[in-house]
Amino acid sequence: MDTTVEQLAEARLVTAQDREVTVPATLRYTAADPLAVFVDFPAEAALHGEEVTWTFARTLLDQGLRAPAGHGDVQIWPYGRTRTVVEFHSPHGMALLLFPASVLRRFLVCTYGVVACGQEDVAGVVERGLSALFGGV
Repeated sequence: MDTTVEQLAEARLVTAQDREVTVPATLRYTAADPLAVFVDFPAEAALHGEEVTWTFARTLLDQGLRAPAGHGDVQIWPYGRTRTVVEFHSPHGMALLLFPASVLRRFLVCTYGVVACGQEDVAGVVERGLSALFGGV
């Protein structure tokens, strides 16, 4: 059974001029990939005018809601009492987004309702990944 959780979120993109611009996003989680969360941005919110999806570990989101977490492409940390920063790095640049912490927490709780923390089928994820990589060889 492939259960998916989707939640709309309104993020605030911090520009180079320290202005905040509203950006729509969809938070997504699927039992088929239980270790990951996805953040989808529509074409109008993306740098190159095409939909963009960022994928990162569900544990990173969990940790980042409480304290600075992550190294590399995705970093997350609390910002005051009500917001959470999600920073994305790519070869094209960096995006700093502020999300309502309550929205991210609610989404995370919903994902744990689908697959509880620690109950992820890691062997299944590895097997599917290797199968995709080697094309059934």
